[in-house]
Amino acid sequence: MTDGPAPDAGEDVKRGGHPRHDLAPLLNAPVRLSVVAALAPLDKAEFGFVRDLVEVTDSALSKQVAALEEAGWVAVAKGRVGRRPRTWLSLTPEGRAVYQRHLAALRAIALG
Repeated sequence: MTDGPAPDAGEDVKRGGHPRHDLAPLLNAPVRLSVVAALAPLDKAEFGFVRDLVEVTDSALSKQVAALEEAGWVAVAKGRVGRRPRTWLSLTPEGRAVYQRHLAALRAIALG
């Protein structure tokens, strides 16, 4: 039994809590984390480049990108190069910030 009132169930975790609270649940999926990591050092990347780098199928990448786009973390731009359609992916500023926070939390957990 503890002294004082119990914290509200909806109360935010205070700073200084365990670093796992800074992990982004959406990035717990290996392919989504791989996509964000692939985009992090770049301004933008062509869909096929990311697909090949992450070693997934078009449909698997499309599904994961849709989830990241819905979260507002990845921007998708469509266009053409010559007569060929192309899709480019890029991290949004929010996506970049979430990724950096996620990495920092992983490092803090690993270093204990």
